[in-house]
This record gives sequence, structure tokens and C-alpha cells, in this order.
Amino acid sequence: MYSKNIWKNISEEKMNQIMSFGEGYKDFITKGKTERLCVDESIKLAEQHGYVNIEDVDSLKEGDKVYAVNMAKNIALFQIGKKPITEGLRILGAHIDSPRLDLKQNPLYEKNDFALLDTHYYGGIKKYQWVTIPLAIHGVVVKKDGTVVNIEIGEDENDPVVGISDLLIHLSADQMKKTASKVIEGENLDVTFGSIPLDGEEKDAVKANILKLLNEKYDIEEEDFISSELEVVPAGKARDYGLDRSMIAGYGHDDRVCSYTSLKAILDIEECEYTTCCILVDKEEIGSVGATGAASLFFENTIAELLHLQNDTSYLSLKRAMQNSKMLSSDVSAGFDPLFAGVNEEKNSAYFGRGVCFNKYTGRGGKGGSNDANPEYIAWLRNIMDSNDIHYQTAELGKVDQGGGGTIAYILGNYNMNVIDAGVAVHNMHAPMEIVSKADVYEAYLAYKLFLTK
Repeated sequence: MYSKNIWKNISEEKMNQIMSFGEGYKDFITKGKTERLCVDESIKLAEQHGYVNIEDVDSLKEGDKVYAVNMAKNIALFQIGKKPITEGLRILGAHIDSPRLDLKQNPLYEKNDFALLDTHYYGGIKKYQWVTIPLAIHGVVVKKDGTVVNIEIGEDENDPVVGISDLLIHLSADQMKKTASKVIEGENLDVTFGSIPLDGEEKDAVKANILKLLNEKYDIEEEDFISSELEVVPAGKARDYGLDRSMIAGYGHDDRVCSYTSLKAILDIEECEYTTCCILVDKEEIGSVGATGAASLFFENTIAELLHLQNDTSYLSLKRAMQNSKMLSSDVSAGFDPLFAGVNEEKNSAYFGRGVCFNKYTGRGGKGGSNDANPEYIAWLRNIMDSNDIHYQTAELGKVDQGGGGTIAYILGNYNMNVIDAGVAVHNMHAPMEIVSKADVYEAYLAYKLFLTK
């Protein structure tokens, strides 16, 4: 089954399964445009499948299903297997953060009769892609009394949208001489937020009107921005892409496409030999740092809690559980694009429609910063995939000296467990609109589900 096109000679039954699965995924990424929203959606789905919060249980046995949440931006789900946890887990790990624009702590200002919001971009982006498109704002404002106010502007069809302006072509002679990295500067990614002045105000009257509207709708004041987490993302729903509806266009495929397929895989298994896990983390796009990134101790601490709920508090048991685990670092790969063929080495590229993609290593240049999976582990994966007719392919992230990227794989590899990157090929990665193949999305789900049961 190695590297074959899924669409060729496809049965009507599988075609229907692919299309149906795509509908669920489109709904997930339409609703889950931030980490917090992804966690909220994951909790809803998990509880519908019998999962309970780990804080509400006092013991664990085979077949139990629990989830743990960290700071509203991580979630880990576990189904307790037949074998002791010390014999290892089957882990699917993905990230739910995506490149975007974050509002600064003091974002709101007025200039030349416009109210604007100052931003700081998050993750690797081509800044020029974020101008002249409809944008939405999602997030929370936390008031001094601890009240959490949820903000959503630009998604409802009756909402206004916001955006970032660009220089008109008629006056852009100097701008057009700049390199792509400089044509739009980071400090100029400021969101237009309004232009009507408040009657009776002499100074910053437009800003005053915006603050009045925010207070009326959300009961917040300007200083409340200090304790907010507001993200500017593309507005609108995920859509079918291509006349044949074979693809999905949307924001945040990297890496919510692997997050959703991993989540669905663990929710849909009925029983397991080894304890299974799906962990969805934050901060991968900026190095997996901080309390909600993969480098946090949250995951290790949660495994310790699982052991404790089975009356095992041994530090050695924790270390054995981690070392004996197998993991798929569920992250996307760069899809081969015929319009930019020169950046790829064709026989080691990921192609749309050929299934889940295994990356033995990622990194840059001489594999810098990568996890490099063991061939014994890859052989084990090949065997279970081929034995169950799962379409898969292998790839690198472009030509050796062209660029590169990283995932969370190396972080879990530090526990001495077997880890490999396994995900979905993507076009337009890190752009406001990314593209994936529905066939690859569904095949990744099948591969992840199979992995959890072996």
C-alpha cells in the first residue's frame, strides 16, 4: 500500500466515509479558531463519548475514560487499557495553536480619525498575506474580580468584520521595491476597529466611541485589555475546495487537522490493550515553551496522576511508563505543490491523496532540531499499516538547504520513547487559508485509530 493514490478505484462506501468525515472536521475548525475554543469543542465531544474530568474520579480501572485540562489551552484524554500503565501508552500528540495576530496589552489607539488595534504576530507568517482580508477577534478578557468575558467579533453573519489595510497600487511604487519580508512591517499589522467619533468628545473621540460600545456589549473598560488574551484570525467558515469537493480550505489546518483526527481516533476506539492517550498542546508555533507548551510538565504530571489513581506512586513506575510508550507526533507536512516544485525533492515529498505522511525526521539543514525515529519503530509501523490496508507515504520537509521546521516529537523523544511525526500534507501552510485533501484527513484518522489499538 506504500504511496498510492486513495482516489483511484475508490469504492462508493469509502468515498461517502471520506466526505462525511470531512463535514465533521470542517465544523471543528470553523468553531475552534483558538486554543481555548479547541479545548472547549474537545471537551464537548469527549463527554458525549463517556469521558469524565480526571478531577472527578478517585480511582481508575480498565476501560475508564478520563480527560485533564491545563489552563484552558491543553487537554489530554486517556482510555485505560488492559495492560499496566508501566508497560507504556499509545500516544497521539498534536498542537492546537496556529499562526495568527495577538493584540498587545495596550492595543487601542486613535490616529487620523481611525480607531486601531496594535498587534504582535504569533508564529511564522508571511506578513503580507494578512492584509485586505476579513478578520475576526476571539478570546477572553479577565476583569480584576476574576470574571472571564468571552469575546467573539466577526463570525456571525450579522457581525461586522475587522481587517488590516494595504497601500493602494496607484501609490505603491516605493513599496513594490521592497522584499516580501519587508513589504508589510510587523508594527504595521494594526487592525482597523472603527471610525465614528463619540458626540461631545474633543480628544480621541473615535476611540472613546469604541470603548463605549465595548462597555455596553461586554462590560469591559480599556484597562481590562491588560489581562486579556485576544487573537485576530481569519473570519469565516471552512469550505470545500475544488470543483470536485476533494479538498478543504480553512484557517488552522496546521495543526488542527491532526488534532481533530487524533481526537476522533481515541473517541472511536472501543477497547485497548495499552492505555491510550490523545494530548493536544499549545505554543508549538513558538517553540513549545511555557506552561501550556509540550515542554511543560503537564503531561508527565498527568501520567503520575493516572498511576496514583491506581495506587502506584513510584517515581520509577512513572519513568517506565514514559520510556515504554509509543507515540505519533501528529503534525502536518508540506504538500507538494506543482506551482512551486523546485523547493521539493520529488521522491521524498508528501502528495495530496496518498494518505497519512510519516516524517522520519524534520529539522533544518543537517537535521538540526529534529527527532530522528528509529528504523525498528518505522518497520513496526509499516507492518501494521500494510496489514490493515492503510494508505501512507513518507516525506521530508523540502530540499535539504531550502528551509525546514519542527514539531513536538523531539520533546517526547526526550523520555526515551519511540516517536515519529505522522500527519497530513498541507498547501499554503501558515497562510490565513490552508488546504488539505479530504482523503488524507480520513486516512490519518484511520491510521491513528489503528495505532491506538496495537
